[in-house]
Amino acid sequence: MAGPIAFIGLGLMGSRMSGHLLAAGHEMRGYDPDRARLDEFEAKGGVAASSPADAVHRCWAAVLSLPTSDVSRDVCLGERGIATAGVSPLYVYDTTTGRPGDAVEIAAALDEVGVDYSDTTVSGNSEIAEKGELVVMLGGSEDAYLRGRSIFEAIGRSHHHVGPVGSASRMKLIVNHALTVHRMALAEALVVAELAGMDLDTALDVLKDSLAYSKAMDVWGDRMVTGDHEFPYARLRQSHKDARLIVEHGRELGATMDLARVAQEALAEGEETGLADMDNSSVMEVVRRRAGIGRNQTAGPA
Repeated sequence: MAGPIAFIGLGLMGSRMSGHLLAAGHEMRGYDPDRARLDEFEAKGGVAASSPADAVHRCWAAVLSLPTSDVSRDVCLGERGIATAGVSPLYVYDTTTGRPGDAVEIAAALDEVGVDYSDTTVSGNSEIAEKGELVVMLGGSEDAYLRGRSIFEAIGRSHHHVGPVGSASRMKLIVNHALTVHRMALAEALVVAELAGMDLDTALDVLKDSLAYSKAMDVWGDRMVTGDHEFPYARLRQSHKDARLIVEHGRELGATMDLARVAQEALAEGEETGLADMDNSSVMEVVRRRAGIGRNQTAGPA
């Protein structure tokens, strides 16, 4: 569609996604409360806005990349939020990982002012976003899905319409449920290999070649082996937030959440002991410390 696209939230993920949209030739308006992020956005060719309402001025679509669905609610419905802008028609694609019920409530409120909201979650970290290889999941109308294809194809390698509003938030929690357990299992297996005196590079290679393989090994394996967690692709505190949502979601549905709770407890321990802003591969350091072999001094005391 003709016209600019607004991008609200220019952090680790948002800066990469908006960069791909700019590179694809889209006219972009952006907002983030951090002026340094806005400066980086402008340097890439975007136009900085003073608020979410200002960001959507003249736009046909807005993409959100925010820390929580509470922040999404404020961006959409709060003072100087999208609902106050008077822009209609407008398609809002919210990539934030949050509660499915929050997405449904935000969509209903925006519908009253002529705005079509979709929860449009993505699977991948900032490294994958940098490569433009995210997997996009949309919960919303067929119209929103079809109109948003140019956005999804700029930021990701695939996209899926998974149902009505709220469905993509559920799908993201389900994806992250498995991924959180895979990451924790990898950390635990590598610590066992370390305690056994195995060469960790060799152990990781064998794990990747075996039936135990998962993409978690590609994303976090090398960082776990080397203990290099300092420059995050996704922060441990954000993964801890996601784990809380995963457990909450499963319990609401009556599912047993034994494995997810173990991973959540490890992430909570990491956040409480100096790892909050490290890469989420640093859950390996939590397992190492529990085994008495903590060794990453940059990540806090062992």
